[in-house]
Amino acid sequence: MPNPQPPLIYGHYFHIYNRGTNGCNLFSETKNYEYFLQLYDKYIAEIADTYAWVLMPNHFHFLVRIKDEVNIGFNFRKQIIREESAQRIEMQSLISSSDFNPDTDFILEKLKPQNQFSNLFNAYAQAYNKKYHRTGSLFEHTFHRKEVGNIGYFKQVVLYIHNNPVHHGFCSHPVEYPWSSYITCISDKNTKLKRDAVIEWFDNVEDFISIHEKNFDVSEIDQWLEI
Repeated sequence: MPNPQPPLIYGHYFHIYNRGTNGCNLFSETKNYEYFLQLYDKYIAEIADTYAWVLMPNHFHFLVRIKDEVNIGFNFRKQIIREESAQRIEMQSLISSSDFNPDTDFILEKLKPQNQFSNLFNAYAQAYNKKYHRTGSLFEHTFHRKEVGNIGYFKQVVLYIHNNPVHHGFCSHPVEYPWSSYITCISDKNTKLKRDAVIEWFDNVEDFISIHEKNFDVSEIDQWLEI
């Protein structure tokens, strides 16, 4: 059985990663990558800030900081009514009723980071399976997460993420790979990526580029991630 994953703690940094079940592809064409990133923005932007990412054909990596609890929004959802018979009735069945009261029949529920990531992966898996006429699990298991607790590992994880395509033989330099945050980090286009913080970890853009051009040994991070 897989080891239980640590909780996603408010205000803490995490390396989030997973792969396709049995090594299967998660992304088969450009539209897959684009759709995953759209879903990522939909589900994750409200609960976490993103510092680095890469989407590989059969796995992915993200470096995120879970937002402080006070900065996480709410989900407006239907209240569930419990009758004396203990039957549960969804409010959908009461929307047309003259007794329906949106002030009492709907509740605000704080978004939960764990649930948001699960919702992202479930939504993508359902869409991917439908498009490619497949069944069963798409992702290997519950997504992995590893807390990142010091500036040294921040830099190492960023380098690891951006060099993943190089390590796996898809390119010779991170700038050549389109599905990572490297190009965004060295550009000045508008982005939700926490680019300024990342560049500050490397002192400046020039140092960021220079360090990425050096040979990077991924074995230490692989060992740390237990993959």
